[in-house]
Amino acid sequence: MKNLFFAIIVLCCFGTSFAQTEITGNVKDGSGVPILGANVLILGTTEGTTTDFDGNFLLSTSLSGSQTIRISFIGFTSSEQVVDLNGSALTLDVVLQESGQQLDEVVITASSTFRSQKQAPLSISSKKMAEITKLSANSQADILRSVPGITAEGGGGETATNLFVRGLPSGGQYVFNPLQYDGMPLISSFGLNSSAHDVYARPDIGFKGVEFVRGGAAILYGAGSVAGIINYTSKTGDSNPGNIINVEWGDGDRFKTDFYSGGRLGGEDSNTFYAFTGFVRTDDGPIDTGLATRGVQFRGNIKKRFENGSFTVHAQFINDRAQFFLPLPLSASRERIDGNDGQPVEQLLSGELEETSFLTAGGVYESPIEDGVFTKGGYVMGDFNYNFSDNLRFKSKVRYANYEHNFALYVGGNGNNGNPISLNNYVNSVDENNQGFVATYQGGGDAQISGSDLVVDNLHVDRLRPMTDYSGEASLTLSSNDGIHNFTAGTFLSRTEAEDVNYQYRVLSEFNNNPRLVNLSYTDENGANVIFSEGGLTNRIGMTSNRFLDQNRTAFYLTDEMVFDRWRFDVGFRYESTEGTFSNGGIVESTLYDNTELTDDLRNVNFADGSFTRATISASDWALSLAGLYELSESTNLYANFSRGFFFPQIRSFAPVPGIRESNYDSENIIQFEAGAKFGTSKFSGSAAAYYVSLKDRIRINQAIVGGLLVDQTRTEQNTSTFGVEATWNYRFTDDLSLQGTATYQNHEITKNIQEDLVNGGTTTTNEGNELARQPNLLGTLGLNYDNREFDALFSLNHTGKKFTSDINDVELDAITIARLGAGYTFNTTDENSVRLGFSVFNLFDSDGITEGNPRAGVAGEAGNQDFFFGRPILPRRFFLTATFNF
Repeated sequence: MKNLFFAIIVLCCFGTSFAQTEITGNVKDGSGVPILGANVLILGTTEGTTTDFDGNFLLSTSLSGSQTIRISFIGFTSSEQVVDLNGSALTLDVVLQESGQQLDEVVITASSTFRSQKQAPLSISSKKMAEITKLSANSQADILRSVPGITAEGGGGETATNLFVRGLPSGGQYVFNPLQYDGMPLISSFGLNSSAHDVYARPDIGFKGVEFVRGGAAILYGAGSVAGIINYTSKTGDSNPGNIINVEWGDGDRFKTDFYSGGRLGGEDSNTFYAFTGFVRTDDGPIDTGLATRGVQFRGNIKKRFENGSFTVHAQFINDRAQFFLPLPLSASRERIDGNDGQPVEQLLSGELEETSFLTAGGVYESPIEDGVFTKGGYVMGDFNYNFSDNLRFKSKVRYANYEHNFALYVGGNGNNGNPISLNNYVNSVDENNQGFVATYQGGGDAQISGSDLVVDNLHVDRLRPMTDYSGEASLTLSSNDGIHNFTAGTFLSRTEAEDVNYQYRVLSEFNNNPRLVNLSYTDENGANVIFSEGGLTNRIGMTSNRFLDQNRTAFYLTDEMVFDRWRFDVGFRYESTEGTFSNGGIVESTLYDNTELTDDLRNVNFADGSFTRATISASDWALSLAGLYELSESTNLYANFSRGFFFPQIRSFAPVPGIRESNYDSENIIQFEAGAKFGTSKFSGSAAAYYVSLKDRIRINQAIVGGLLVDQTRTEQNTSTFGVEATWNYRFTDDLSLQGTATYQNHEITKNIQEDLVNGGTTTTNEGNELARQPNLLGTLGLNYDNREFDALFSLNHTGKKFTSDINDVELDAITIARLGAGYTFNTTDENSVRLGFSVFNLFDSDGITEGNPRAGVAGEAGNQDFFFGRPILPRRFFLTATFNF
């Protein structure tokens, strides 16, 4: 009896001591998307948990009575709920609202841990895809020109945006800052051909957004970068199915439909999810060329989530054509010149060229000019994440990409008579002793052209640029038990193969928008009939480049992201080696090949003779990054970072030609230092920083039109330095109204410039002490935003200050200010369904701006006191209407 009584007492005590209350729940953001990794904590205790992939959590506790549960996640305002723990099961459904501070957004690029922009000791800018969609932003220039320290030239259209970062010299095209999708670059080795990264993919609504990380740790992870990384992160499906359709209409007969669909594959208990996105579009372009911009892109991913990780397969297919615009003749005051029809001429590309072909000794060449910038192909990528424990994580990505790619460049108004000239004067310039001429428009019958009509010489360059890329990254992150140290060891491997084949021909056209081609023949002084242009072609130049290149890269990196009470430190080291092969195909004039058997169609047309000169290059270098951040107060963090990085030059800059030995191939070194402060309160968030960037041994190939051909004219070895200051701010007048802006001032200088003439030979020292070409001293943005979740509106200004057209510093372009206006209204049909109707206007006021001068003017530069000026105009005003359906 005593034993039974004792057992009952023990059981009662045991039950009392270990009575458990189960708390289950779900955490979502304001748009209903589950939040993975949100912290759930019982205040005043160490008891807590985190949410899973679907935002669900389960917390068991032996506590009793009234307790406060806090749910928090970076970038969102914490939620606290008081509950009564009495052993009965509880369910909490929590919606976290965004904090309103831009600096609270989570950073996932160039980092091995989750942290906010405010907590990262380097400069970071980000944009969400909803913001990009509302702008009807269609090029990387539209998206990135608001990033401080970035000069973005968007005058070429939707692709091949030229970006210049913090005073680093380049021809643009993402030289020092790779464009990435989901953490892997679109092309791993830049410089095998001259195509920009963004020709291989286009932005669509299937992304969460884009991050631009500058300096510091950007040089370490993945492919590495000396100036920054532009990384787009794709949406993946979750347990809440969702669909988005965005329809966009624009002047110029633009029609584009973006779509996204995501959700669960299988039944309710399935842990496999999908996302499918892309666009279909047709467009006459911001400037009508008579050649259509049209195409499709499909992207998607399937994600399998398991207990300790996930595996995601990403894929893309693109078949897209976008017309590209280059400089053209302007008046001496840099305004558009009226054509024969009395309208200002904005471009000289002719739709009549779309069937152009001609015979070469190597066969018939068919020009892809009608395709503009054409890309067809895609990539497949596997992304594997596995947590061996809370303190040990493995990540790996493997990517294969293959693209057909042509880049058609129509250099309107470039030749012996590149400026508009009357037909009479043109014929006299060709043969001053001519006895008369006959000129007709292509496809226009036998009607004679008036001798007073304006005509112009043009050059067309077809760049054939197929590319294949293999790349992979793997890393292991070990965190200490106290969370202070987060060690990451990783490797990046890649191989890229590309062709660099050019064909060129010269064209005679009238001086008009979408001009007609001119067929011209004349009688020479001996009475013979000379056919000067046929089908508009004055010279079938043929092949001018026949290169095949490949490059391997192998990198290893080791980093430690340290988190203390008020301090954060990032340190890291990277070692990388590269090797590559340059095969330069021999090119000869057909007249040199077999002069006796040639027809007139084959004379003087270049073709490949089947010979190759090959060279192998190799180099290695190391990078170091040190960064620290101190939490001065709840609202202010101070930070500084230093990095020593490298850039492997473009292999095409080291062609096996006389005077350039393969042993000259070596890395370019870049030193960066930055110090600043980040601020974040409920009303104001922003940053201020000063930076210094130094580049040494930059190798650059400068192209110019020499003797009517686009050739590699000079090879320059260059050192530069830049001092700059930049600031960002976001002030919230109310929860719905905010003022955002950025400002950058930079002082850049060429400190060394040794130039080798690849055409005529010889070496000179020139332009030292000058400012860098195409980069202003002053950049800034200012935007007023209103959004109450029903009505939204935006008015923004983007300012690019004065800049020189070339390193010679003889011609300075005026500043450009691009204004945007947009608004929309959202109709919520149900809790989960909505429709937004909106509009956007690009470039409200500036119709005369010049984005660049003539970068192909050569070593003589472009004089500023002539009758005509050669420059690329800003893209004209464009109006968009959008309808966005969420269901």
